[in-house]
Amino acid sequence: MNAENRPPDPRHQRPEGVTDTTVEALGALSKALETTERARGALYAFHQLTGSADLALDDAVRLLREAEHGAQADRVEREILGRNVIPGHWTFQIVEEYDSTYYEVFRTAEQEIRGRLAEGRDHLYEAEMKEARRTRGHPDHTAD
Repeated sequence: MNAENRPPDPRHQRPEGVTDTTVEALGALSKALETTERARGALYAFHQLTGSADLALDDAVRLLREAEHGAQADRVEREILGRNVIPGHWTFQIVEEYDSTYYEVFRTAEQEIRGRLAEGRDHLYEAEMKEARRTRGHPDHTAD
């Protein structure tokens, strides 16, 4: 059998007895987790951008002092430099709390549910969509 007509890899084939609704539900769960991954990336971007801004304040303070604006430099040092972004927390602590109280719980639940309902097989919904949409016989539309 040539590559153009080969069926999808077994790890992307629906296990026997798994219904359409289960595949759809697992696809929705996977999509939600992927959205959470994006949110987590945005949170890390927030963490890094806020940290970079805080470090850039060193230059602002230095330049304010060089320009003989000591009171303004003092204010930046006192009120902004090293400030908590929410009470009691820097951004790294927000990232850690998000990871431990939400992200890891979500990721673990998705893996366990997929394991129980589909023998751990991932992206069944997408694999079936690929199989339905590919052009048979076209070299850029192979199953694998």
